[in-house]
Amino acid sequence: MYVDKLIWKLQPGNRVENLVPNARFIYLCRMILLDCTSGSCSPCYANIHMILQILVSTFFAILFLQSGMDKVNDRKGNLAWMTPHFEKSPMKNRVPLLLTVIAFLELSTGILSIAGIAARIFKNCDYWMFWANLGAASTLLCLFLGQRMAKDYAGAQSLVSYFIVALAGLWLCSV
Repeated sequence: MYVDKLIWKLQPGNRVENLVPNARFIYLCRMILLDCTSGSCSPCYANIHMILQILVSTFFAILFLQSGMDKVNDRKGNLAWMTPHFEKSPMKNRVPLLLTVIAFLELSTGILSIAGIAARIFKNCDYWMFWANLGAASTLLCLFLGQRMAKDYAGAQSLVSYFIVALAGLWLCSV
């Protein structure tokens, strides 16, 4: 109840940074989801841009952190699957190195996505989201290249939808 009163008393000239941390978080959540400036708290369609940015970054945080952690935690199993997969490609002698590079790219992209979400919510800055989406697109292109080199065309085709989401995320950070 105290937090609600504090939020409702926030005037346009005041700064969100002056609120105590819990009240600041609740205030920001309400401002993202609702338009409480008019007193009606109706859905705020002006903030849909921010919501979409956060959803795209959350998608990539989940995707790349899980995949990268899997490559680190089950390296032996991933190598056992990837070595025969790339047996007839020019990459056949570089599978351990490429697995390490892809794991690094995926983990970096996931961490950048989390940083982007935090920066967007607390600082209203989409700088880190832009770099996370660019990292996602680059990582997906590396995976796409690997699938094409291994002649796994169905696997390469399945990456296209992820790449479209990365392009949409880049576009959301540019407008």
